Amino acid sequence: MKLISWNVNGLRACVKKGFLDYFNEMDSDIFCVQEIKLQEGQIELDLDGYHQYWNYAVKKGYSGTAVFTKKEPLNAKYGLGIAEHDQEGRVITLEYEDFSLVNVYTPNSQPELARLDYRMEWEDVFRDYLMNLAIDKPVILCGDLNVAHKEIDLKNPDTNRRNAGFSDEEREKMTKLLDSGFIDTFRFFYPDKENAYTWWSYMRKARERNIGWRIDYYIVSDNLKDFIKAAEIHSKVLGSDHCPVVLKLK
Repeated sequence: MKLISWNVNGLRACVKKGFLDYFNEMDSDIFCVQEIKLQEGQIELDLDGYHQYWNYAVKKGYSGTAVFTKKEPLNAKYGLGIAEHDQEGRVITLEYEDFSLVNVYTPNSQPELARLDYRMEWEDVFRDYLMNLAIDKPVILCGDLNVAHKEIDLKNPDTNRRNAGFSDEEREKMTKLLDSGFIDTFRFFYPDKENAYTWWSYMRKARERNIGWRIDYYIVSDNLKDFIKAAEIHSKVLGSDHCPVVLKLK
């Protein structure tokens, strides 16, 4: 089974930059996108053979997520079930017979960590949500988690120490999540691989110079460890400031 996750930074713009070519070429079983930046009715995708699930932000042109899946899930849930956290279209959960899939676009802590307090609250609520899901069946979590977990996960850790996405607080929340019974699938295969990034600033030719961050993940329950076949970063795929990440399961 092949799963793909991609922060498209505006789905309508990404479609104009080749999204459908990549989508069709990959022929994935489940394709998750984040930061779609649109409302219902603003795009129609003809994805033959796929069921489509959308979660839009209340604010227009902001945030939002979607999942395209060949196999219809047993049920779909939008958000976390908590009103204050469900205004930005950040979470879609699809329950299948053998696992639950969670597609997430984690809130950014913003410049000067202006939204860090909210981010910390979100992290605790979201981790509890995942833990409750994992009681019933294994969880596959994917999306833009807006954190580079370790120094190896970004080009310039020293100069980004207190920047959004690499604060001690955010990194500690990621560690706590993984210590709660989850696996970072990319590091499972490549614990020491350097210069492996999924996001690059549009400024200063950062992507061309590979000055990036790894902030997009596939994270799975520990009890799926024996089923993980491969984890990939498709860094050469353009169309967004992020690139797709891939998980293959036996």
